[in-house]
Amino acid sequence: MLKSEDNNSTKTPANPIKNAGNKLKIGYIHLSGCTGDLMSFTENYDELVDLLDAVDIVYGQTLVDCWEMPEMDIVLIEGSVCLEDKHSIKELKEAREKSKLLVALGSCACTGGFTVYAKGGQKAQPQHSSFLSLQHLVKVDMAVPGCPPSPQIIKKVILAAVNNDLDYLAPFMKFTENEDACGCDLQKRIVNQSICIGCGACAAACPTRAMTMKNGRPSFNCDRCVKCGLCYYQCTRSWWPMDQIKKEMGLE
Repeated sequence: MLKSEDNNSTKTPANPIKNAGNKLKIGYIHLSGCTGDLMSFTENYDELVDLLDAVDIVYGQTLVDCWEMPEMDIVLIEGSVCLEDKHSIKELKEAREKSKLLVALGSCACTGGFTVYAKGGQKAQPQHSSFLSLQHLVKVDMAVPGCPPSPQIIKKVILAAVNNDLDYLAPFMKFTENEDACGCDLQKRIVNQSICIGCGACAAACPTRAMTMKNGRPSFNCDRCVKCGLCYYQCTRSWWPMDQIKKEMGLE
C-alpha cells in the first residue's frame, strides 16, 4: 500500500504485474450490485480491441467461457461482498490467491456503496442482508472509484497497466486506504479544512441531491446520502494528486 505525505504527492510503487513481454492475463468478476461497471467497461470494446495483442481476458462470467479460475495478472472485481453468499466469498478469496493485482472496480467494491444500507427482502435474493467492501475480506491492491467508473478511467487504467505507467496507477493504489468516501467525508476532509474551491463538481455528480451548492459551497444532507462516493471521487481536491492533474491537462 502506498503512503503519501499529502494529497499532492505519491510515491511510485514497484510494478506487481511486470510480465516480461508476455500478454497480461485479465479476469473480471461480478459480485453484489448492479452491472453498471461492466456496462462502462464494455463501452471501451471498440478501442480496447486493439489491445488484444497485449492482453488476454481469461476469466469472466459474461466475457469468457471458462468454469475454472486460472492464474491471472489482473482481476477486476465489481460489486460488494454479501456475507450470506458463500459462493461469492469463496470466489473472491480464490481470485485473491490467483491474481497478482486485485482491483476493486466501482463504488460498491471500493466502499460498499449503497449496498451497505441493505436490510434484506429484495426480490432477487431476499435472504441477502449484509454487504461489505472487498477490503474487509481480502487485500485490495488498487481501487478505481465511481458509480460506475467512467469508460475513460477504466480504459486508462488498463492502458497504464499494459504500458507500465506506474505514475498513473499510483493514486488508485493509494485510494485503497479510503474505507469511506461519502458526503460526510468530503465535508470533513475538504470543506471543513478550507481547501474547497467551490467548483460544484461534487453537487453535479450526486445522484440523490444529497450534495448541493449553497452560497458557493457544498451543502450536505446526510438523510439523502447512499454512500456511492461520487461526490468525493469527483472532487478535484480529494484524492487525485495535483501533479497528475497537471500531467493529464498537459500543464507540465
